[in-house]
Amino acid sequence: LNEYPPIMDTTTMKYSKCTCFFRIFIIWAISSWFRRGPSTPDPNTPAGAPRLPSRNLFPKDTLMDLYVFISQEEVFSDFNNTDALFWFHRDLVYGDWTTGEDGDGCYQQYKELDIPEKVQHNGSLYMHVYFTKSGFHPDPKRKGQYRRLATVHSTKMLNKFKRRKFLKTKNLLTGETEADPEMIKRAESHGPVEIISHWHPNLTINMVDDHTAWVKGSVPPPLDQYVKFDAVSGDYYPIVYFNDYWNLQKDYYPINETLTKLPLRLNYCPLSLWRWQLYAAQNARSPWNFLPEDTYEQSDEDQDSVKVALLETNPYLLGLTIVVSIVHSIFEFLAFKNDIQFWNSRQSLEGLSVRSIIFGVFQSLVVLLYILDNETNFVVQVSVFIGLLIDLWKITKVMDVRLDRENKIAGVIPRIVFKDKSTYVQSSTKIYDDMAFKYLSWLLYPLFGCYAVYSLLYVEHKGWYSWVLGMLYGFLLTFGFITMTPQLFINYKMKSVAHLPWRMLTYKALNTFIDDLFAFVIKMPMMYRIGCLRDDVVFFIYLYQRWIYRVDPNRVNEFGTSGVDHTQNSTPEAANAVAVMDKPEGEKKND
Repeated sequence: LNEYPPIMDTTTMKYSKCTCFFRIFIIWAISSWFRRGPSTPDPNTPAGAPRLPSRNLFPKDTLMDLYVFISQEEVFSDFNNTDALFWFHRDLVYGDWTTGEDGDGCYQQYKELDIPEKVQHNGSLYMHVYFTKSGFHPDPKRKGQYRRLATVHSTKMLNKFKRRKFLKTKNLLTGETEADPEMIKRAESHGPVEIISHWHPNLTINMVDDHTAWVKGSVPPPLDQYVKFDAVSGDYYPIVYFNDYWNLQKDYYPINETLTKLPLRLNYCPLSLWRWQLYAAQNARSPWNFLPEDTYEQSDEDQDSVKVALLETNPYLLGLTIVVSIVHSIFEFLAFKNDIQFWNSRQSLEGLSVRSIIFGVFQSLVVLLYILDNETNFVVQVSVFIGLLIDLWKITKVMDVRLDRENKIAGVIPRIVFKDKSTYVQSSTKIYDDMAFKYLSWLLYPLFGCYAVYSLLYVEHKGWYSWVLGMLYGFLLTFGFITMTPQLFINYKMKSVAHLPWRMLTYKALNTFIDDLFAFVIKMPMMYRIGCLRDDVVFFIYLYQRWIYRVDPNRVNEFGTSGVDHTQNSTPEAANAVAVMDKPEGEKKND
């Protein structure tokens, strides 16, 4: 029984980094458009009069008092309880960036909280923050000291509930496991999924320094979640933002009976409008409301790698990575487009390894079943599934596929019949392809057997099905690049590379070089770094073959045409060239 570790791969990390900066740009552009756009008509008014711009209820340089209360109640009313008052700070200046301990307008408060028994057993702990204009009090019961338009209130739950999944794994031969016996007992009592309250000791309270004339009903999402308008005056309250963006998931720790104190360090800082838009854009999840809640947790864990890169990477290297990540997305799209275009317009299969295409379907299927068995990130699941569909579509382009309705399976289901295309059978490509996979099997089968025995003896699994998938996935990840070599062998035997989809290969190779850059910037397993390097080696071999095998105008390209018009060229030399290309199968086999 092991705590389930998150699976991180290059697809997820590249997606997280690209989505991070793309989302920031989109939200900034949308908010800028709405802020400078004209006010929209109000359909609720009889004449459809335009809505008037509002103003901030707290003008610039307003003196404020800060009250922070800690309570187990989500709705706070015990203002006279001095034990609940965590922080009181008098005469803060709204929009001031020069005061404070470090001269940046920031203040800090640190205390260790006593843990109530209810909180130790997955209870919630709330923080209630009040900003009042100087001289006022947040308690509505204090007549003369409370004023609604002079009080800003916001609440946040300090603890965070996270799912901890237990994976019942064991050695399939001995039945033993290296899991902690205490964890085994908790799994037996709480089930395979346990919801545990977690704590992070740091939190920042940001007051956004903003006096934009927002129009009610026209604030773009996700900013509209934070701009609160007064129902009577129509003006809006100052924006209070709880900033925990830099709190990494790995720094949260569970709250249980062993803890007696909870450290809490609160920071108050002003925040510019532009930076607030960036943070709000990163926390926006409205476009993904259809995803389950555990997918959000996986997304948070995936984005930790991006945050670590922002904190620890050299700024110049980070800027280069941002630019390159955008270029990576463009190349990925171009490689996809040219791959589809190549196979869709392909007339002849001469020089192409059909067995590699079939083996690619097997690889994609194994990867899809593996990530489904391990509940990997939803984005990765979708990308792998789309890749499998493309590989299946390629089968219809390299083979003749039909339904045999006469010989049905169990007399009900029509049988699917696969047959090699004539352009593949009638050329020497099939002979070379079979020869390449025969030599390849001499290497792959012993490696496969050794890896299967190793996985069975030294690795724990959930069951035999998980062992088969894990063993196949690990083997393909380690030795899968060997399946790229049959095409190299066919190129060597035919002394030509004119039949290859060079545009698609070039785009994929450029993406592989970009992956090398990500491998040094983002923390990832060493196996992925080795995988990027070996793909580079294979591509350089392709380039070497292209250099030594010069272009022959008599050879047929990927569109079934050549550079010589044989209908008009009737010279003996041309006839001899055609005769060489149309040698019998026996002579081709002897090449």
